[in-house]
Amino acid sequence: METRLVALTIFLVALTFPPCVLSLVRHYKFGVVLKKTTKLCSTKSIVTINEKCPGPTLHAREGDTVIVRVTNHVKHNITIHWHGIKQIRTGWSDGPAYVTQCPIQPGHGYVYNFSITGQRGTLLWHAHITWLRATVYGAIVILPKKGVSYPFPKPHKEKIIIIGEWWKTDVEAMVNQAAKFGLAPNISDAHTINGHPGPVSGCISKGYTLHVKSGKTYLLRIVNAALNDELFFKIAGHKLTVVEADASYVKPFETDTIFLSPGQTTNALLTANQGVGKYRIAVTPFMDAPIGFDNLTAFATLHYKGTPQYHKTILTSIPPLNATPITRAFIDSLRSLNSNDYPARVPLTIDHSLLFAITVGLNPCDTCVFGNKLVSAINNITFVLPTKTSLLEAHYYNIKGVFTDDFPATPPIVFNYTGTQPANIQTNNGTKLYRLNFNSTVQIVLQGTAMIAPENHPFHLHGFNFYVVGQGLGNFDPKKDPLSFNLVDPVERNTIGVPNGGWAAIRFRADNPGVWFLHCHLEVHTTWGLKTAFVVDNGIGPNESQIPPPNDLPKC
Repeated sequence: METRLVALTIFLVALTFPPCVLSLVRHYKFGVVLKKTTKLCSTKSIVTINEKCPGPTLHAREGDTVIVRVTNHVKHNITIHWHGIKQIRTGWSDGPAYVTQCPIQPGHGYVYNFSITGQRGTLLWHAHITWLRATVYGAIVILPKKGVSYPFPKPHKEKIIIIGEWWKTDVEAMVNQAAKFGLAPNISDAHTINGHPGPVSGCISKGYTLHVKSGKTYLLRIVNAALNDELFFKIAGHKLTVVEADASYVKPFETDTIFLSPGQTTNALLTANQGVGKYRIAVTPFMDAPIGFDNLTAFATLHYKGTPQYHKTILTSIPPLNATPITRAFIDSLRSLNSNDYPARVPLTIDHSLLFAITVGLNPCDTCVFGNKLVSAINNITFVLPTKTSLLEAHYYNIKGVFTDDFPATPPIVFNYTGTQPANIQTNNGTKLYRLNFNSTVQIVLQGTAMIAPENHPFHLHGFNFYVVGQGLGNFDPKKDPLSFNLVDPVERNTIGVPNGGWAAIRFRADNPGVWFLHCHLEVHTTWGLKTAFVVDNGIGPNESQIPPPNDLPKC
């Protein structure tokens, strides 16, 4: 009788605390090594993780802890950023060089340790120092907690598709050469799909093949890991149902063309409902500004099981390079799921209302060949990173002289941002941050300008997701435009494309203490200084405070 009672007690406890709620600690080892690689009939050594490009995929579930031990075996300094992971109180593991850590020097290592809180979907990781993310990048797959279903039909299988850029030359050498002239580095030589550039004229190149079975539905986890190009993704003869953006569920909608800025991710359902055969997958660039860019299309193949060996590939039309209506239609279709399980918690009252004007300028440069260099700025501040410590260490230890917290909330000079530009296009250098109280609410209007070269700017915020409450063309009107803001179900993202000649308004709650980077995710503009950071003060008690740094935090 006593044995039965004990068994019954254990059974009842098991029902009360089911095993499906348990979280795991997942361990990964990243070795930063060189790998000799041939693409486009050209061979070079590239920096990789574990000799792979793209690198290994991180798999986890919501609520898990991820520990990644990174060991640097190359001559370059390195850091890794877990793009889109909120890093609640764990800013030491965020990764941007000189922002939250000093770089991992050659022969040294660092352990990134973070938990995945309130997130599920597809994100990416990449190097976050110089231009090393050209070859150091990979996907992050976050499954729902055990026992929790997707809010859409369960797919037969899941496929990861990572889009990148490829240069034949040594990328770091190219960037250093461009810096000497004060100009932009060369554009890439090709786009890649899971590391494959696909067929290129005059060079035999194996492309990526996506294998499917008739009648089955697949979840495509699509990542734009390109450095400087916004891209379209399209499959001949097939529709795609978008269900997630930047690891946040959206109201499903059907499209034949997906649009992604660098750093953005999209999950979409693909149903193999066409005739057995081979279908062209195309990745093409979007550019609606008169500047140089890689205009080559990358190709892959959707291959149905049972297709004859020499079956002709069915082709697809590709969007025009300047297909702004297609990008607008896609962006406007994105809406948060805003369900009971996944509510949209949009801040309705605002403590900090900021207007950030995005400009490109020309500054004197004594070491440059032509005496000047191209720069970029927010509110006329070209951001300069420290070199002897990180911003987060300076904040945590209260080190004076590293940064100031007087970043301007509005442009110092008001002008017709998308019209006639000022004659003076010189900017001011500075390491200025914007300070926020814990749990304060923030609205940022990112305002594009026509200075030198107007174009789209994909902005990424570390440490938070935000809601895109509005977008428009021309100059933001603080009286009229907020009347049309979507405060009910705006899309929740970590990276937003500011339209060419327009603006985007985002809102978030500063409930994560630390120092958090905000920057353009076009690598050329980040290099030029199109970046800043927020310093979020601690709240009340340990659960609202930055944790101490780990013992192995790299030194500068």
